[in-house]
Amino acid sequence: MGTSALHTVLHHPLSRPLAALCLLLLVDFFAIPGFFHLEIRDGHLYGSVIDIVNRAAPLMLAALGMTLVIATRGIDISVGAVVALSGTVAAMLIGGTMVMDNGVPTYVSNIPMGWALAAALGAALLCGAWNGVLVAGLGLQPIVATLILMVAGRGLAQLLTDGQIVTVYYQPFFFIGSGYLFGLPFSLFLVAAVFLITAVLMRKTALGLFIQAVGINPVAARLAGIRTATLIFFVYVFCAACAGLSGLMISSNIKSADANNAGLMLELDAILAVTLGGTSLAGGKFSLVGSMIGALIIQTLTYTIYSLGVPPEVNMVVKSVVVFLVCLSQSSEFKQLLHRRKA
Repeated sequence: MGTSALHTVLHHPLSRPLAALCLLLLVDFFAIPGFFHLEIRDGHLYGSVIDIVNRAAPLMLAALGMTLVIATRGIDISVGAVVALSGTVAAMLIGGTMVMDNGVPTYVSNIPMGWALAAALGAALLCGAWNGVLVAGLGLQPIVATLILMVAGRGLAQLLTDGQIVTVYYQPFFFIGSGYLFGLPFSLFLVAAVFLITAVLMRKTALGLFIQAVGINPVAARLAGIRTATLIFFVYVFCAACAGLSGLMISSNIKSADANNAGLMLELDAILAVTLGGTSLAGGKFSLVGSMIGALIIQTLTYTIYSLGVPPEVNMVVKSVVVFLVCLSQSSEFKQLLHRRKA
């Protein structure tokens, strides 16, 4: 019974990403003094672990959206551009104008913050609809369709800001990315809410099954009565919505909108997080929990490299090696070659 249980655990889809995360944390435990130390200051919980999870929040959101896109055999490389555009729209609309309130200088939003956030998310949804129409409606290859927005979206954000950094002075906006609720970063509650809603839709409705069916065989899914075009349109809109929320989180955290650098390379980190979590690049099989673990692996790896004083350029090299190993692990030809070697 013990052997059977061990075999089940070792062959669980999440066993490898969890093992990788635990290995990284073990390295941090021995190499970084006080890595697991937590303390409460002003009612807020602080520590290296909290910092990693907080900084991983935008990537977690992007990875959630990317999971569903990859599950349908698609890809979305415009995520970073949507992040930049969403943050730019919010920052420009909120801004911050100084007024005197009973002799005290106070910054107020240019327009009500709720409308500004709605406009930013609306811009992200339009980006997702654009990708969805190109892929599901016109039948363009996903990487080509999203490449168009990858270039145009960031270019539009730069046009809106004239290539300058737009600073936000309105204090309530900062709560999204750097505020605390019940002692924990508010961004974690946003990620948890999106994750729970997505998990319920995938597990408690037929949506998850339909996405898997489209990813495994889109032709057979369409012949079975599934509206594949509508489903593919939905996953691209959902991915853009997650990216838009990430953009709000990032711009709120840095108190500005940087159209040149916000979300830069985030789409590649999201793809890597999804594949590390066990989602197949060939479509069909996907894991939301695995994608969350993958995002934590990437952020923990980045934190470890910086904390050990290793040059930041090494981070890109390590990520490329990880991508290579992930692709090898999902290659059927490579698996067959290993089996022949063992035989």
